[in-house]
Amino acid sequence: MLEFEQNTGATLIKEVSEATFMQDVVEASKTKPVIVDFWAPWCGPCKTLGPQLEEAVKAANGAVTMAKVNVDENQMIAGQMQVQSIPTVFAFVNGQPVDGFQGAVAESEIKAFVERVVAVNGGEVESGLDSAVQSAEQMLEEGDFEAAIETFSAILQEDTNNLKSYIGLIKSHISLGDLDQAEAILNGMPLEMSQKPEVEPVHAQIQLAKQALDAGPINDLAQLVESNPDDHDARFKLAQALHGSGQVEDAVDQLLELFKRDKEWNDEAAKSQLFVIFEALEPNNPIVLNGRRKLSSLIFA
Repeated sequence: MLEFEQNTGATLIKEVSEATFMQDVVEASKTKPVIVDFWAPWCGPCKTLGPQLEEAVKAANGAVTMAKVNVDENQMIAGQMQVQSIPTVFAFVNGQPVDGFQGAVAESEIKAFVERVVAVNGGEVESGLDSAVQSAEQMLEEGDFEAAIETFSAILQEDTNNLKSYIGLIKSHISLGDLDQAEAILNGMPLEMSQKPEVEPVHAQIQLAKQALDAGPINDLAQLVESNPDDHDARFKLAQALHGSGQVEDAVDQLLELFKRDKEWNDEAAKSQLFVIFEALEPNNPIVLNGRRKLSSLIFA
């Protein structure tokens, strides 16, 4: 029997048979969640999923354990759990299966699954949620928006006042271009939370993303500006389109150029737009620092 020991000496991952399933999975899950991996030695996808799942379980720092069930040797349990194909993974909490999936999935989805399991365990909610938030934020940063949405949503089911998860969920939907959903989540937040300073950037991000939808194609706008550098409307829309495509620094440069050419144009629209962009970014972002410095020099020139 393979067993991996934590520093505390508690068994973290073990192989389980029909004789030990009740004790090692059903009863054990009443203390902490147990993830069950149904596999077989001949299963190719199992050889990839198994180690990734084990690593995700280890990364949970003892908040969850794992049981491995060889379906060739334990066909009765596999039949009772209605395992149709392998790999199949179930999560048990308080003696009952609460979540699961079939087949090989992306590593980020495995991490999200483990974090969801940790989050639903009442005995480990606080530390589990903190870990889940960190994991979801990493998914968001790495561009795995769907997995981030799943994890942030699971966290909010357990903690409806988790501000970081609200913000992360909104950012994920913005990144997917689902602005209506992002705005719906923002408007559905508890009032006292929606007014916190940490929420201001997502307000700005939604506003900028909406503007980009109506700005027009970047190449067409760039040609208009090139042919007539004093076409301020085209330059302003070019900045909006550039920001919408992720070219934030280029957008700032276009707005700074517009402000330089005509500070008063459209009620100082260039300066106002720059402030919205700065608000959508972290205060220590180099684009913000450099942009504010250049804007200040133009204001007081």
